[in-house]
Amino acid sequence: MRKPTPDPSSQARAATRPAGAAEIGSSAEAMLQRLEWTVLRRLDGLLQGDYRTLFRGFGLDLADIREYQYHDDVRRIDWNVTARMQTPYVREYTEDREVAAWFLLDLSPSIEFGSEGVDKRRVSAEFVGVLARLLTRHGNRVGALLYGSRVDTVIPARGGRRQVLQLMHRMLQRPPLGTTGGTDLGVLLADAARFVRSRSLVFVVSDFISAPGWGRTLGHLAQRHEVVAVRLYDPLEMELPDLGLVTVQDAETGEQVFIDTHDPAFRQRYAQLAIEREAELRTALAEAGVDALELATDEDLADTLLRFADMRKQRSRLTAGGGMPGHLALNTPGARA
Repeated sequence: MRKPTPDPSSQARAATRPAGAAEIGSSAEAMLQRLEWTVLRRLDGLLQGDYRTLFRGFGLDLADIREYQYHDDVRRIDWNVTARMQTPYVREYTEDREVAAWFLLDLSPSIEFGSEGVDKRRVSAEFVGVLARLLTRHGNRVGALLYGSRVDTVIPARGGRRQVLQLMHRMLQRPPLGTTGGTDLGVLLADAARFVRSRSLVFVVSDFISAPGWGRTLGHLAQRHEVVAVRLYDPLEMELPDLGLVTVQDAETGEQVFIDTHDPAFRQRYAQLAIEREAELRTALAEAGVDALELATDEDLADTLLRFADMRKQRSRLTAGGGMPGHLALNTPGARA
């Protein structure tokens, strides 16, 4: 989908961003401090410290087998033992306290887009800062794979606040790419399958504007890891306002087109194409069997994460009762909660 060219005021704000390595480092520190004082403190209070609400069903080792009791999770029934004993038995697990989390970061040209002075790259960096800090505060490790037109940076999983700052620094200091001819998320997902060997928590942070075919690779990755698809988007990608005659440029290929947004029929066709793309995206994520978190450039990050935590709790309860489909997407654009 083509992206409208950012307005001059947005370009002026982008031009004032720090460019030196030391300045960028301080920018990452300032951003993380702000997130710790605002988003993280709010999440701590509302989640009551239960950060694992966001990360269900991870890091479990079989500890024992016992008879089924009322309210037990039916997913833990051991059907082999049940068949032998003629009585339902369930598996009991001990939780592995250490979690290795990986961020698969799409930093292709379309991530630079933002219609209100906040681009998708900044939203991605804030999300990574919050989730990585939330994890490392509890002794877990975080790492990342950075993708432009290919995976060109791998940050091994480590713990601590310094590691979080390194991830954010790498995202913020990375120069914008020129035209690349298109994004192929399948490359990022396939490389992640090779790099991330042990079972991990994997966040795929992308706008999912990509060549087709990545859904199957995502499904293979989800068979081994707990995967969350973090979809970035801007409201202008969903519906065009009446701006008159404007030039739009495809961020991936550089192709420019002169359009008349004053034409209601054109705006309607644009919105219809966006709806069709949303349907294709939801289908691909559903078939891959992963949860989806929607992050818009004009939304509050804490509110979005809290809705995601509520959805995960509800999904876990319903799945335990056998009444939940395999995929549940949160906050679909155009139908926000």
